[in-house]
Amino acid sequence: MRRLLVATVAATSLVLAGCGSDSSGGGLGDISVSKDSKPKVTVGKGFTATKTTSKVVTPGSGLVLAAGDAVKVNYVAINGRTGKEFDNSFTSDKPLTLTLSEKEVLPGFVKGLTGQKVGSRVLVAIPPKDGFGQAQPDLGMKKDDTMVFLFDVVSKVPTAAAGKPKALPKDLPKLVLDDKSQPSKFEKTAKTAPTKDKPSANVVIEGNGPVVKLGQTLSVHYLGQIYPTGKIFDSSWTRGAPSSFALAEGQLIKCWTDLLPGLKVGSRVVLVCPADVAYGKEGSGADIKGGDTLIFSIDLLDAS
Repeated sequence: MRRLLVATVAATSLVLAGCGSDSSGGGLGDISVSKDSKPKVTVGKGFTATKTTSKVVTPGSGLVLAAGDAVKVNYVAINGRTGKEFDNSFTSDKPLTLTLSEKEVLPGFVKGLTGQKVGSRVLVAIPPKDGFGQAQPDLGMKKDDTMVFLFDVVSKVPTAAAGKPKALPKDLPKLVLDDKSQPSKFEKTAKTAPTKDKPSANVVIEGNGPVVKLGQTLSVHYLGQIYPTGKIFDSSWTRGAPSSFALAEGQLIKCWTDLLPGLKVGSRVVLVCPADVAYGKEGSGADIKGGDTLIFSIDLLDAS
């Protein structure tokens, strides 16, 4: 788990850590799905699968999902053994944003959704080896249970901020982009004292999306570095996939929960985070020492 997170969002209890049909309880063709906006999924008891299997219930006409993409979905989750629903984003009207990378989500999600189109409704059967791999008592899941998900693919999340560029204050380190126009590091600057001890949010690309609200689930790309010229301690860009998490107090450093609300989706923002709103006198891990000020470049890709 990356250092920015203290706990995962509630919905991502499902996500942190195909083709054909294979089930002793019947294939995916035996599962019924109502045509409602909040669909009901009926799975017979004893449904099992030995490989991740997908079936398009309603085809979409949007962009094709590729490995590494961030995608917003609604879903219904069913325990194949019991036939009972154990989670449902339709009822809360809060879609989940996840990244199609096995470093970020269950392998079954990646296998079942890669290659699908935005706008599609897709059934996915996920065997234990592509699921949790262990019992999940809070969800009523045993180690060997198959899961069945119905996904509505709502949208594909942008891969980077886009909008009107703005200049950083001169006393902040320059943000350097690589040959793919992705943030790679902050350069040294001659003047750092005016900003070192005061939290600040500095928009360098202003998006045109809705404003971010505390409590939402965010999808972001980010770079984190010791301020002003120290080591890069984290970067989603180098991992090749954005990250999703809850913008909630106690789950992220205070600097993020204080300064990100009110900014627009689609923006790139540089946060200066003194120790008292970051990792305090204790620091974090081998890289962040007690009292360190941190600087972040954050692309706000999605909020829901």
